[in-house]
Amino acid sequence: MAAAQASSSSSSSSSSSGSATYDVFLSFHGKDVRQNFADHLYHALINAGIKTFRDEDELREGKEIGPELLDAIQKSRICIPIFSENYTSSKWCLNEVAEISECRRTKDQIVMPIFYKVGPTDVRNQTGTFEKVFQEHQMRFNETTIQKWRNALKEVGNLKGWHSEKDTT
Repeated sequence: MAAAQASSSSSSSSSSSGSATYDVFLSFHGKDVRQNFADHLYHALINAGIKTFRDEDELREGKEIGPELLDAIQKSRICIPIFSENYTSSKWCLNEVAEISECRRTKDQIVMPIFYKVGPTDVRNQTGTFEKVFQEHQMRFNETTIQKWRNALKEVGNLKGWHSEKDTT
């Protein structure tokens, strides 16, 4: 968390900071980590004075979810995707990581991935549990969308991040 705070301070001169509404955007699959790891991280960031976007706290009733999430990513200095076993089963998570990847390239946004009980290689190469999910996605989504998601996972999965193999509930 100190690294996130330090990175937030040092990123104030980045091109994305001029319009930043949030210091940090958390991307995660709720079923896997909402009630444990993501919740602890969110509260630690908030308690440290870091303005953090988490869907259940920031999305307003009656608003369309997709555009609100993408807008929040674009208006964040730092994005922290928390990759977990079911992350890729959610098209929302995959759209988020694609936007995070895009903002990293176009706005010099800082991305700090966390690999929660999944290996960085599984994220990068869509192997392990991710492989089966992508086989299912190929039946429901067009190839352009699938490739965009795969490229984003590969890019973000190649970043140095934190890897937790143990249950931290």
